[in-house]
Amino acid sequence: MALRPHRYILHADMDAFYASVERLDDPCLEGKPLVVGAPPEQRGVVAAASYEARRFGIRSAMPMRTALRLCPDLVRVPPHFERYREVSSRVMDLFRAVTPITEPVSLDEAYLDVTEQASRGNVNLLAFDLKAGVFRQTGLLVTIGGGTSKTVAKVVSRLAKPNGLLLVRPGDEASFLSPLDVDLLPGVGPRSAAVLKERGVKSLGDLAACDDEWLRQTFGRRGRELQERAIGIDYSPVTPDREVKSVSEETTMSEDVGDESALLERTRELAAGVAARLKEHGFMGRTVSIKLRLADFRTFTRQTTLLTPTNSEGAIYKAAEGLLKKEVSPSRKFRLVGVGVANLASSYQLPLFPLQAER
Repeated sequence: MALRPHRYILHADMDAFYASVERLDDPCLEGKPLVVGAPPEQRGVVAAASYEARRFGIRSAMPMRTALRLCPDLVRVPPHFERYREVSSRVMDLFRAVTPITEPVSLDEAYLDVTEQASRGNVNLLAFDLKAGVFRQTGLLVTIGGGTSKTVAKVVSRLAKPNGLLLVRPGDEASFLSPLDVDLLPGVGPRSAAVLKERGVKSLGDLAACDDEWLRQTFGRRGRELQERAIGIDYSPVTPDREVKSVSEETTMSEDVGDESALLERTRELAAGVAARLKEHGFMGRTVSIKLRLADFRTFTRQTTLLTPTNSEGAIYKAAEGLLKKEVSPSRKFRLVGVGVANLASSYQLPLFPLQAER
């Protein structure tokens, strides 16, 4: 598929990333239902599940006790986040070798703007070579979806999983998306999908044809955005890292989560990732923040300022934990959690004795 100079974006998503890295390091785990997470006696939750485990209904953020009940033969391994970040860094370097306009979304997924490369040749071959290169260099599988917007690329990669490659031609976005289930659209969680389906809106084509006023009354300003994205319209750019003013990571759960231990487990993972990136860039920061999105899509942030700058995983997690615990209640469920550190300074230019400076 040779392209004219339309915008063209790939969404690359590693398959069962944490579990796949564990299998890479221990081939004896191959083919077994596998989860990554803390043990049930520590109120552990599933951080990742292999596709074999998912066949039993096991999913991320599920209590480990529940997962073991669903599959008595389940194999559990503890998480090794430093190893995941090491492998992720190698994968992102492979993406950036294709295009410098690469936006990492998390350790295991990224958007790549390949407009320039695709306009000069065959985007199918480019995507196939990228997929083969990731496997050759890391031994891991990646699914790639492509389209003229981030929304189309993301939806397509969801359809293509696992180990798939699927690209949508420019101009075919609306017809391709129309018959798909409304649940596949990024930003439509279980609660929004339920509201839409009660209205008879089951497909993306139904959403595209939906009454504008009802969408506005039901979803506010998001209503118009959802309708546009249902036909593939999404102008958000692929934004590679530039000047570092803050470092943050966030994750959207596959289902709304209210359990405090599950939310704290996710927060610990995010804090570890933020700490690693701060050290990579040679920064420390004083302001720790959390970002939370409720099941009804209300989004807010909370932050606290530390006495001294830090890039310590433990210090960042402790601050984020305190902020999160203030927001958790029996009546609340969350679909997104994020951790960030701002108010940065170079770790090479900080006072040698920061505690003395405080005094």
